[in-house]
Amino acid sequence: MHTASGSEIWHWQQWAKEQLRPLESEFRSDLEAELVWLLQEVAGLERLALRLETYRTQKEIVLERSLASLTQLWKQRLQQRQPLQQLLGLAPWRHFVLQVTPDVLIPRPETELLIDLAITATRDHEILQRGHWADLGTGSGAIALGLAMAFPQAQVHAVDWSREAVAIATQNTQTLHLQNRIQFYQGSWLAPLDSLEDQLSGIISNPPYIPSTMVPELQPEVAWHEPHLALDGGEDGLDALRHIIAEAPQYLCSGGILLLEMMAGQDQLVNDLLHQQAQYCDIQIHSDFAGIARFAQAYRQ
Repeated sequence: MHTASGSEIWHWQQWAKEQLRPLESEFRSDLEAELVWLLQEVAGLERLALRLETYRTQKEIVLERSLASLTQLWKQRLQQRQPLQQLLGLAPWRHFVLQVTPDVLIPRPETELLIDLAITATRDHEILQRGHWADLGTGSGAIALGLAMAFPQAQVHAVDWSREAVAIATQNTQTLHLQNRIQFYQGSWLAPLDSLEDQLSGIISNPPYIPSTMVPELQPEVAWHEPHLALDGGEDGLDALRHIIAEAPQYLCSGGILLLEMMAGQDQLVNDLLHQQAQYCDIQIHSDFAGIARFAQAYRQ
């Protein structure tokens, strides 16, 4: 642990803000919010104290990193465009904090809505809350952990093709003491869950859905630093979605729920795929925080 006075931290914060001056306003605004989160995590300061700068008069504040280390980290964030979550090895999501590395996709705030949709979708079907749920392409384990917390009586099965991702997700599960509620599998989508055919109460997935040609064009934080395995959805971006929609009815129980995240603009195509399968009913498209059609929901007949 390290210590610094409030005044020293304030001067460092002003320096960090000054580094943002040459940047475009939208990117600068995002980084200012990241700077607040960084100091919350490293110095344990409250958001309001950082906004109002009331911490400036404190004589001593305990830091998890030295100010020199923070300087190096902030330069790396700006010069290499590496996500701050990766640099810290942490990502907040819902009500918990996850360990993340370049081997897993950083969980996005909008993906939290998948858990909220699952809760709403089972409100009148409480038996589903006590069944088996699958998280396909679990990455850091975010969705699996969200499900386990939302449905205390459910058993969650989380699958990922990446062994490294499974290792990170397993560690996150142990940190949150949910290892008895979640089982991890290394493999392709539903293939490792053949013993659960016709038994799953729900399948949730935030699969890769970016068309291959678009992946290199994504912002550098994503294209340069996040795993393309979790981004590249094939020529039209629908490879994984198409596969899951086709295979899910074999694994869902009657009345079981399928919840999928997709890219903006894919909602009509995904809606068509669900209808063409002819094994789903009550198909719905839901929007994210920005009002963009982002999630597909359907029940197995």
